[in-house]
Amino acid sequence: MEIVQQVDVLKGAVRGQVILPEDNEYAEARKLYNAMIDKKPAIIVKCADVADVIAAVNYAKENNMLVAVRGGGHNGGGLGSCDDGLLIDLSGIKYVHVDTSDNTVRVGGGNVWGDVDHATHPYGLAVPAGIISTTGVGGLTLGGGVGHLSRKYGLTIDNLLEVDMVLADGSLVVANKDQHTDLFWAVRGGGGNFGIVTSFKFQAHMLKNVIGGPTLWPVEKTEEIMQWYHDFIHKAPEELNGFFATLIIPGPPFPEFLHNKKFCGVVWCYAGDDQTVFDKLFTPARALKPIFEHVGPMPYPAVQTMFDGLLPPGFQWYWRADFFNDLGTDVRAIHKKHSLKLPTPLSQMHLYPITGAAANPGLTDTAWAYRDAKYAGVIVGIDPDPANADKITNWCKAYWEDLHPHSSGGAYPNFMMDEGQERVKASYRQNYERLTKVKSKYDPGNFFRVNQNIRPAL
Repeated sequence: MEIVQQVDVLKGAVRGQVILPEDNEYAEARKLYNAMIDKKPAIIVKCADVADVIAAVNYAKENNMLVAVRGGGHNGGGLGSCDDGLLIDLSGIKYVHVDTSDNTVRVGGGNVWGDVDHATHPYGLAVPAGIISTTGVGGLTLGGGVGHLSRKYGLTIDNLLEVDMVLADGSLVVANKDQHTDLFWAVRGGGGNFGIVTSFKFQAHMLKNVIGGPTLWPVEKTEEIMQWYHDFIHKAPEELNGFFATLIIPGPPFPEFLHNKKFCGVVWCYAGDDQTVFDKLFTPARALKPIFEHVGPMPYPAVQTMFDGLLPPGFQWYWRADFFNDLGTDVRAIHKKHSLKLPTPLSQMHLYPITGAAANPGLTDTAWAYRDAKYAGVIVGIDPDPANADKITNWCKAYWEDLHPHSSGGAYPNFMMDEGQERVKASYRQNYERLTKVKSKYDPGNFFRVNQNIRPAL
């Protein structure tokens, strides 16, 4: 094969690893977080630095190879890899530099959020991220970044100050509010469509400890608790965040009386450490008499790592998602119906509130298009056993098909599988046309297309 014959050229151009299918490292290097998806790239380049990224892009371009880009590797749809192409793996580009003069943080394209929390916490700082510390910084940020601190500090992209990016022509650019402003607008929610981000610069916030944890009720109370939650969360102070969930408690660290039972609940995060203020604010939740409450003071990294142990890489995953404006009677009934049928102990549904600081930017201020939605919802079928792949997929699809007519039309891109062009358009709605123009300027040949793809304008 001509490409393999030329691979010595690539090996000579990079300081990281160039891994081929015949190499011992290949099987491990090609693994995806979602084991339901199996892809076999022709070449994997584990980049050590930006020069490696440029060399890999140029090699792929010269050899007309399909390219996929992997940061932290959490992509649910398996879009961090490809068949028969070149996988550019950024996991070796890892560093976190904290500047306490202005509380900014510079992060490498291969970092995960646990790396960032580890580096910022000693300074009493935090960057708004998601809810699992093993999630990649790159994927979560470029898709938007919804998480525990969204109501107080906005999405992750609302705290993004600058990116360094390798473009499809192999050049390196810096995008911020003063340089390549159109590109900077696009990467704040537009995903990996425009280039490979090798470095992110974030604004951090003074936050060392939070008050957080779950409250659980029997799943039969889903409609009642969901209605209360909808009325409560959007009126609560922005310091209080909580995402609604239905789930099965699979086992430890939860107490034994909860194991293998179905629940609805809220996972709380209060961005403050005044217990008295929190207790007063939290009185209505406790008045509903949860069957289990484990809410208390903790370091911010602790709330971020709460679910890490339950969701290691290598499980079967199937995701479907939508945005929602309301949780009316019909919606609540659908959630209860399908939550009573949760198929496996790790399968679950989440609703993340998009209010407070997350809703402050205008609909077109960033590429992220649903600032007016009240919730980013996701249904996830999860199980370690491949034999249950159809079971979790069918449950997830049936749930989504019932719920989708009540949605706002599009979905948070970080929660999507590979679902086709119409879903991508719906998820960027009023911003899609502008994104296609930015794509035409920076990637006219759609070189970066293994993603939630925004096609170049004609």
